[in-house]
This record gives sequence, structure tokens and C-alpha cells, in this order.
Amino acid sequence: MKRFISRRSFLKTAGVTTAAAAVAVGAPSASACFGKGKLPEITILYTNDVHTYIDHKSPELTYASIAALKKSYEEQGKNVLLVDAGDHIQGTAYGSMDDGATIIRLMNEAGYDLATPGNHEFDYGMDRAKMVLKEADFPYVSCNWIDLRSGLRVLPSIKLFNIKGAFVAFVGITTPETFTKSTPAYFMNAKQTRYIYDILGGDDGAKLYNAVQKAIDKAKTLGADYIIGLGHLGVDPSSAPWTSKDVIAHTTGFNAFIDGHSHTVMAGETVADAAGTPVLLTQTGSYFKNIGCMTINPESAVGTITTTLLSTYEGADPVVDAIAKEWVADVDDMLGEEIAVGDGEFYISDAETGKRRIRSAETNLGDFVADGIYAYFNEIEELHCDIAVMNGGGIRADVPAGAWSFKTCKMVSPFGNVACLMSVTGKQIQDALEFAARFAGSGQENGGFLHVAGATYEIHTEIPNTVLTDEKNVWLGSATGTPRVQNVKIYDKVLGDYVPLDPERKYALAGMNYTLRNLGDGFAMFDGAELIKDYVSEDYLVMSSYAMMFGGADGDGLPHLTSANSPLADYPGYLLDYENPYGAGRITIL
Repeated sequence: MKRFISRRSFLKTAGVTTAAAAVAVGAPSASACFGKGKLPEITILYTNDVHTYIDHKSPELTYASIAALKKSYEEQGKNVLLVDAGDHIQGTAYGSMDDGATIIRLMNEAGYDLATPGNHEFDYGMDRAKMVLKEADFPYVSCNWIDLRSGLRVLPSIKLFNIKGAFVAFVGITTPETFTKSTPAYFMNAKQTRYIYDILGGDDGAKLYNAVQKAIDKAKTLGADYIIGLGHLGVDPSSAPWTSKDVIAHTTGFNAFIDGHSHTVMAGETVADAAGTPVLLTQTGSYFKNIGCMTINPESAVGTITTTLLSTYEGADPVVDAIAKEWVADVDDMLGEEIAVGDGEFYISDAETGKRRIRSAETNLGDFVADGIYAYFNEIEELHCDIAVMNGGGIRADVPAGAWSFKTCKMVSPFGNVACLMSVTGKQIQDALEFAARFAGSGQENGGFLHVAGATYEIHTEIPNTVLTDEKNVWLGSATGTPRVQNVKIYDKVLGDYVPLDPERKYALAGMNYTLRNLGDGFAMFDGAELIKDYVSEDYLVMSSYAMMFGGADGDGLPHLTSANSPLADYPGYLLDYENPYGAGRITIL
């Protein structure tokens, strides 16, 4: 067998910086491969949850640096594959401005060999998701994405690579949370009367585990020497029973598992499968913080798989680099006009701890985005709007103090959802807030956590959640016990005060059609509600319009985003406090 330079020497000469205290964890490889004589060493480079963050500067990681890293391995005679574990076409303006087309082009040029779809690969609609599969020069795999009309998988469940006589199989797995963390309506027929696609999960995980085990067994039948999960599942407890650890624990046959979805930095952790055999689980984090490097070394006594996370790389492929820079410049030019100035920082994270807060509690940016929807209908559309809601998962980035542009708003709200106004009952509002608060106080994030404008409410976390949901976490019915959400109040513009919610009264509720009309995050309680107006403006343009309505213009004519300058400051008694990172106190968690 050809001898290669040591990994340490390669990393040093190639300009790679590893993550601090890089972890190398051994996991026994399949026993079948050791009866075939010497097999080659194999390197697998991997990414996950890149979310279109392509404007990094060297030595931070980019698709150009990944392409150069892969080529450097190949030039040394190494056997190398490059794979991605999902969520690569959505996240910033660089993805949403062309529905991920440039990202796929970059991945093609970078030399990706395989990917599995994450939940955000569906954010531009089912037609676009399936077109992405055609635009990619590399195959996609998923063992649990099913077309219910035929009963067949949409994609192959596995991909088998023959690398100099060694067969490496990847099992693709997509999170069943895709239904509620993308848009459920995209998985339904045109009339939204039934699902025509499924992402197998099961409320106890059995459907998912069975699909994965069948794929593993197929890989074994085809003679795979190594079987690796390529999953977009994550390890967050809120994703149970569909986490990667759950899948490993309920199946047998994996040697390693490359994961995504939870944005976890995990160089390597061993998890016992259903037979007690250790499986190496790894994930790079998100946003190009790291490239994963998995090495399969069959020359050790038992055969070992090790993993390392690489945080920087100084090389860059010129072709990939040029494509990225041109697209970044084009988007910056399209969205670069400055429209306002933020005197302070707007947060999705906790200002003290840095931990993401927007999906579990109030922040000033959550207030700002909800206020933008509320003001858009009341001030620009000149329609009566009682309350606006915005899901925390649709608010994606902190905004530092300084100039705001259209791009700033697009980075905060990149999804391209549009605002709508509906007539709903107070009971439906109560149901929505109760559903949104079902995980509050548990430490679990919820993309459906609702930020409000024109309303206040309390969440009593000591009261158990009793909201009825189906196996896809879509709302089925009201809480059967004491409600966790209490003292809901709606702002009355005539009285200049907040008054108790009347369950029987009709209210004008504004939000994104993702939440109010398309079952996003599982909000199904608005079915049958009267539509007042839809498709008025995209999410980032609603926010941009609100920013441009502020007063306090400076010498350049740019308004300043402070509470006193908000057009809503003219509403007597309306709660505004953008200067407080934790918001104006509209949501009280007890």
C-alpha cells in the first residue's frame, strides 16, 4: 500500500488550523471489511448547516477553501469524498435572492460528492426543492422522504462508493421536523386537503428507525465495508424521538454518523447502537465554523474511524472564489442601499449569555419585527389590525448598532414569506399563543414561539402543556387542562390601553402566511378563518418599510431606530422599548 505523509505533517504544510483540542475518537469498523485483505485509507470531508454564509474572508472557511482542501488531498494521492448533511441553500440573502441556485453552483464547482436534504432545502417550495436535486451535479440521498401517491421514496436511500475496492455506503436521513420547520403546505396537494409527501418519523420514532434499518440492511446486502449515516437530525432534546442519537440507539450497523440540524460543534462522540456497539457521531456546528475531516484507517488492529474539525484553511480555489465574490457583490449591490440607522443593537440572542433567545422568550428584535407587521397594515395599508404575531424561527440574525440596509432586513428575514391579515376569534388567538408556548420554560427551543405587537400575555411554565398535536407536531386541538398562557390583552387604539382578550370576539390578526395560512410550525388553528388581505409584501420588505417610517432623520436623511422615533410612539400607552435587549415586557414568563 502506498505510504502517505502523516496527518500532522499534512495539516501543518497545507495551512490548516484545527479546532481547539481537536478530538479523535475511535470506533470499530464493520468486521466484514477485515476479511478482504488490505483496504485503502479513506478521507471524508463534511459540512452541515452552512445556511448560505458565503461572504467569509480567508482564512475563514468558504466553498473555495473546501474545494482547495479537497484538491490538496487528491494531489497527495489520498482517497477523498466531500459530503454535506443539509441546510445549505437557505439562511442569508445570498441564498434567498435566487432560491439557492448560486449555492448549488458553488457546491458543484467545489466538488461535492453527496448530500442529504435538510428541512430548509424545502423553504422555497416543493417544486423548487425538486429542481435543486436536478441542478446539483452530486446525488442526494434520503431513506425517509416518501411520495405517498406511489408509496415510493423520492430519493435513493443509500449511495455506495467503490474506493479502490473498499465499499463505503452513506444512508441519507431527513428530519421529520421538516413538516413544521419548513412549510407543511408544501407537502400537501394544491387544495391543502391531504399530504402527498411524508418524511417518515412516527410519534414514537418507529417509522424513522425502520426506514433507517432497511437502508442499513440494503447497504450490507450490497457488500458495504463501511456504513455511515448522513443525517439532518440533530441532538436537541426537542427533536426527540428523531435525533441522531435516538436513531443510532434503535438501529444496528452504522460505523459512523455525520449529523446536522442542531448546529452542534461535535468533533466526535461515541453512541451505543441497539446491539451495544459504539458508533462515532460528529457534527461541524454551522455557518462554516468548521469542516469535518473523517479518516477511515483499516490498517490499525481493529480498523478505526477518527474525526477532526478544521476551523480555518488558507487556500482557495480560484474558480469557486470568483463565483462567490461575484454573487456576493451582486447581492450587496441589489440590497445595499442604506435606509436607517440603529442607535443600539437588536438581538435574537441573550445579551448577557450570547445564547439564542428568540425561540423561547421576548427580545427587542422580536418586538421590532412584530411591530413592523402591525404598523404595515395599520399605517401603510390603512387597514385595521388588532394584533400581529411573528414566529421566532423566522428571525435569523442579531443586528449591530449602525447603518441598516435592505440587506440587513433580508439577513434577519430571509425566507421570502409574505404578510397577510385575517379575521379570527379570540379563541383562535388563545389557541395560537398556547401552542406557541408549549415548550416555554423547558430549555427547549421552538421556532414557533410567538412574538407579538398590539398584545401582551403571560406564560405560566409550572402548568403542564396539554395542547393536542399529531405525530408531526401539528396542532390538533385546544389545551385540555388549565392553560399555560393567561392574562392575554389586546391593545385598544381608542382607549389607548391593553384590554382582556374576548374569546368570542373577532379580531384582525396579522402575520406571515407561513404561520397563518400554510401551517408553518404546525399552526393549524386558523383553518377556516376569513382572509382580509394576503400577499401585500415580502417579510424583509415589511421590515424595511417599518424602518423607513421612523423619525429622527440625521444629516443624511436616515431615520434613527429608537423607541421615541417609532411611528407607534404616537399610539398612547403602546409598549415600546427597543433600547432594552429583552424587549418591552409584552411576554411575561412566570
